[in-house]
Amino acid sequence: MIKCMTKRDRRTSPAIVAVAIAAVGVGAFSLSTGTRAAEINDYPTSARADYVFACMKANGESHQTLERCSCSIDVIASLIPYERYVDADTVLSMLQTPGNLGNMFRATEFSKKVVDDLRRAQAEAEIRCF
Repeated sequence: MIKCMTKRDRRTSPAIVAVAIAAVGVGAFSLSTGTRAAEINDYPTSARADYVFACMKANGESHQTLERCSCSIDVIASLIPYERYVDADTVLSMLQTPGNLGNMFRATEFSKKVVDDLRRAQAEAEIRCF
């Protein structure tokens, strides 16, 4: 299982270590914008590096893990645009917030959709890279 988290997740809670929960086939879901993220390639290098560092920390710090984690973020970037990735990362952080603020994020359809999209992308990355 891919165990990756962003810098924000590491600060807020170690509970979000693994978000890949289901295996999906290639192209099992489509972007709401209709444009493939691979054509955009809009992930900044710092976001890719942050993901790879966190992934390696969770999965082992070997050269093989570096290759697998790099592959993983490339697959995710090919499936969802960076804006949606940031949205999902924000929602995942807010889900850890107790009380009404956290409940607002748990209860919205948007929150569920962006997190589901990220989980599908991470599951696909796990299939292809790990």
